[in-house]
Amino acid sequence: MTGKEWSPCWAQTLSPWIRREGLSNGLAFSPDEKYLYLTDTSGGKKSIMRFEVQPDDTISNGQLFIEMNADKAPGGPDGMKVDQKGNVYCTGPGGLWIMSPDGTHLGTILTSELPANLSFGGTDGKMLFLSARTGLYQIHLKIPGIFPGPKS
Repeated sequence: MTGKEWSPCWAQTLSPWIRREGLSNGLAFSPDEKYLYLTDTSGGKKSIMRFEVQPDDTISNGQLFIEMNADKAPGGPDGMKVDQKGNVYCTGPGGLWIMSPDGTHLGTILTSELPANLSFGGTDGKMLFLSARTGLYQIHLKIPGIFPGPKS
């Protein structure tokens, strides 16, 4: 399944959701699930793409959301999550990148080692956990993250 994202259907089979060149590891949905974000690290890229989710659950109109190659710090996009206001959090060069819903780079939380994945947690959803090669880190945020599961 290298380079393809797959969509499970309830018939217990996998069907291709998107066919494209490039390796995607991180993925996340916007709070309203109208957009799908995918990391792209193929061919030396360090970018995030944004796709529109159609009413029939297909994906279209892939566009560059943000390009990270200008930052020469080590690391690239990998794990990714979205908060309740639609801000995108993604591991990237130097640490954890935070982007607004329109793709503006709001800032980077510099880390002592490169994180690979992240997850929101805590009772209020405002604790962000970062996993790295030798440690697990946490930072308290002002905006809660999106938790998986049914919408209330």
